[in-house]
Amino acid sequence: MKPPSLLRTLCGLSVVTLFVVALLTASVPCSAEVLKIVVDDTVHPITDEYIGRALTEAERNKDQALLIELNTPGGLLDSTRHIIEKILASPVPVIIYVTPSGSRAASAGFFILESADVAAMAPGTNTGAAHPVTLGGGKVDDVMKEKMENDAAALMRSVVSKRGRNVEVAESTVRQSKSFTEQEALSQKLIDYVASSQEDLLKQMQGKTVKRFDGKIITLNLAGEPIRPFDMTLKQRILAFIMDPNIAFILLAVGALALYAEFNHPGAVVPGTVGVVFILLAIFALNLLPVRFAAVVLILASFALFALEAKFSAHGVLAIGGMVTMIPEMRVHLLTALAVSIPLGAITVFLMSIALKARTNKVVTGVQGLVGEVGIAQTPLSPQGKVFVHGELWDATSAVSVAAGQTVVVRGVEGLQLRVDPAGVGRQASDLGLTPLHDGSLKV
Repeated sequence: MKPPSLLRTLCGLSVVTLFVVALLTASVPCSAEVLKIVVDDTVHPITDEYIGRALTEAERNKDQALLIELNTPGGLLDSTRHIIEKILASPVPVIIYVTPSGSRAASAGFFILESADVAAMAPGTNTGAAHPVTLGGGKVDDVMKEKMENDAAALMRSVVSKRGRNVEVAESTVRQSKSFTEQEALSQKLIDYVASSQEDLLKQMQGKTVKRFDGKIITLNLAGEPIRPFDMTLKQRILAFIMDPNIAFILLAVGALALYAEFNHPGAVVPGTVGVVFILLAIFALNLLPVRFAAVVLILASFALFALEAKFSAHGVLAIGGMVTMIPEMRVHLLTALAVSIPLGAITVFLMSIALKARTNKVVTGVQGLVGEVGIAQTPLSPQGKVFVHGELWDATSAVSVAAGQTVVVRGVEGLQLRVDPAGVGRQASDLGLTPLHDGSLKV
């Protein structure tokens, strides 16, 4: 009986051992990866949302770090502040790497770079020029300018001092708009590493300690760890695409042209719908971009100039003015502006010319279309009788007696009766080179 008892004891111990191993395994983080995102755009609310989602994902998966590859000319200060708040509060270390070569982290990008646990740049990149500017780009009074500058400088000091970087030099990017190459930034302690690739960066960081914003000291061992990309959602990609100043400019121009077509062809529906949707999208994008709003007014003025050119025939002067006003300072590439404004201006002037010529042409339909037409008296008019005009037999009256077969000219229409005059006193249709046809109409 002993062997079965021993067997049961061994089986029990095996079950307990497996249970303990399972518990220990469950306590180990399920992920040891580095989450990576790419920010290659102006800083706006979609950028803020994207970085926020990435930080949440990294925390949920217990990733060792979030790597942000950054390339930006700047952006909105409010969105920048929100991004900095999320980075500073993140339980996951954040590494910001300005790459590839030729990229930059300017203006708002410099604030974000300095907020990172680890700041790095690739060779051939630059950063700085963080002086605040107004959204409209216009001149501000000295008091407001000083307030904006001091506010931005205070934000810079609060972030940089906690990261142990050079506060004085960092503040100079705000007050003096200074910019730095990657080597200048490294030598003046604005960044921690210069690395030729993300693998090189992780190797340089291997085993190094990092002081978090809350004062905790951690050691990063990321060399050789898998890097998992984290992309934007479809909605974020679409909205980010629309916020490209070049796309916003095209949307506004096409939307205005579509509305113009709808106004000239009421009830067409499709141009009106397209115009409203495109203009709403453009307004949404322009409201979030660093754009001179005076530029929007210039674009609208351009359509007025196109219309005036078609009406007054100013030999192209007004049309050229309209094309010029469609190339405002919106951070739009010159080729994009020219590619849109010149064809759009030509099309608008062409359509307006056709419309205005059509208005000056003689009406050829309806009651007004009968005035000036030549017909044949079917019966004597003394003063009333019948005439044949436009393939139809009409009652007519004439102040002068008209013989049957004589040509007449319609001078007016009164109800269902025509008022006519002889085409030539004593002259028949044959005298005018006109041949009466079997339906009563005339042939030259």
